[in-house]
Amino acid sequence: MQLVVIAKEPVPGRVKTRLCPPCTPEEAAAIAEAALHDTLATVAKAPASRRVIALDGRPGPWLPDGFDVLAQRSGGLANRLFGAFEDCFHVSSEPVILIGMDTPQVSVDHLLRAAVALDSGSDAVMGLAPDGGYWLVALRHLHPDAFAGVPMSTDDTGEAQLARLEQCGYRVAVTDELRDVDDAMDAVVVASELPGSRFAAAVDVAFGTGTGTGTGTGTGPSSSPDGPSTPVR
Repeated sequence: MQLVVIAKEPVPGRVKTRLCPPCTPEEAAAIAEAALHDTLATVAKAPASRRVIALDGRPGPWLPDGFDVLAQRSGGLANRLFGAFEDCFHVSSEPVILIGMDTPQVSVDHLLRAAVALDSGSDAVMGLAPDGGYWLVALRHLHPDAFAGVPMSTDDTGEAQLARLEQCGYRVAVTDELRDVDDAMDAVVVASELPGSRFAAAVDVAFGTGTGTGTGTGTGPSSSPDGPSTPVR
C-alpha cells in the first residue's frame, strides 16, 4: 500500500488564508504546519510499503524521515490529484491511499479501514467531509478520467467525485467521514478533539482556546466564514 499526503508548503499568505481574519498570516501558517506535522506523523506510523508527500513547495523540518517527495503538477486541483496518483503508480503498482493536510485528526485506524476496503473487493474508496468535500480518495488503479470534470471546492465535490469514479467503472466504498479544517470554527472544533497535539497547541496560540497547553482563556471565534472546501487541497 502506498500512502500519500498531498500538501502545500506552510508559507504565510499561501496557506489557510480563510483563517485570516481572525488569524494573522503567520498564525494561519503555523496552524497549517501543525496540521501537516500531525498528519505526517500518523502516516509515518501506519503500515505501508511506501510513504509519499506530493508537495507544492519545498520540504521543511516538519517532514519526517521515510517519505518520498513528489513535486505537484501545475494546474487545478483535479490535475494535481491525477498527477500524484499517476506518479505513484509509475513507481509501483500497489494501491494508493491519498489524503490532504486538513484533517490532523486522522488516525492509523482511519487509514487501515480504507486499506481493508480496498482489500475486500472495492477498487476505490472515498472519505467524505461534512461540508460536501472529501478528505480521502484511494484507488487500486488509475483511470484516465478519474478526476476529469469534477468541480473542486464546491458543496457537492465529494458526491461529484464519487459519481465520476463510478462512471469510470470503479467499485467504490465509502469510509469514515471527517471534518476538514477550512475555516476558524473548523480549527477550533478539530483542535478540541486533539488535546495536547501540535495542532491544538497552534490553535490555542491563535485563539486562546485552551486545547493545546491548557493555558488558554478564550473560547475561540464566535463565527467563521461559510463556504465549501475540498479537504485534499
